[in-house]
Amino acid sequence: MTRPSLSSAAPALALLFNAMVWGLSWIAFKALHGHGLHPLWSTVVVYAGALLALLLWRPASVRSLLGHPHLLALMAAAGLTNVGFNWAVTVGDVVRVTLLFYLMPVWSIGLAWWLLGERPTPAALARLGLALAGLVLVLHRPGGAWPLPSGAADFLALLGGFCFALTNALLRRWRDTPRDARVLAMFAGGLAMSGALVLAGLAGGAPPALSVSWLPWALALTLAFLGGNLALQYGAARLPAQVTALIMLAEVVIAAVSAVLLGAATPTAWTWAGGVLIVSAAVLSIRPGRRPG
Repeated sequence: MTRPSLSSAAPALALLFNAMVWGLSWIAFKALHGHGLHPLWSTVVVYAGALLALLLWRPASVRSLLGHPHLLALMAAAGLTNVGFNWAVTVGDVVRVTLLFYLMPVWSIGLAWWLLGERPTPAALARLGLALAGLVLVLHRPGGAWPLPSGAADFLALLGGFCFALTNALLRRWRDTPRDARVLAMFAGGLAMSGALVLAGLAGGAPPALSVSWLPWALALTLAFLGGNLALQYGAARLPAQVTALIMLAEVVIAAVSAVLLGAATPTAWTWAGGVLIVSAAVLSIRPGRRPG
């Protein structure tokens, strides 16, 4: 039996790196918050730096994006995905937020039907029921009458997860548009949506003063996001879609384990049980050979 070569393992390792970046990004966002940066300002700073680097590297992508104005919808969806996730993991329980964010089977079925014309199959509805059961368990709080979202972090995580599913649906719908235009739209969306909310006053104050206390965190996060995106583009282009999606679920495990070890989450048995159902529904939705929906 021959062992897989490094070149054949590289795409999977690249995707794992991207999952690790997102799974550990909460550490940097909480550190920036501790230095006085609202999550919206952190997102503005990080995506401004990433967008600048991207434009210096691929200046022609601007012309490509302008030639496809429908990608403004992708820009908005991707931007709100980042706003919801970044804000939620900054102020909430990381494990709970990550699980609520990854309710992909719940949102994807309806969005695929609406945007892609993919009618849900009985198997898809079964996965939906599994994910909804997980949602009920994750939202359960001892002594609570109903398992409903409570607090800003829950609502932000659900919003981010819905927008994440919408982003993926739009990427599938517009997969024939130039890759550079899609990548630029997603990075520009992170800056545009967080910037718009800052201008609306949701960050609650003046822009943060430049400080050596938070600048290294912001720079590290910017470089990590750029590297993670490049790794995603490399890996996803070389592996089947279902393999890519399965590897990306490592983000849930990385976020959960790191949060528990570093004391940023106190998951209950209900949370873990719900997480198992949600992740199981996600895994079932990406198994090879299934029909869409």
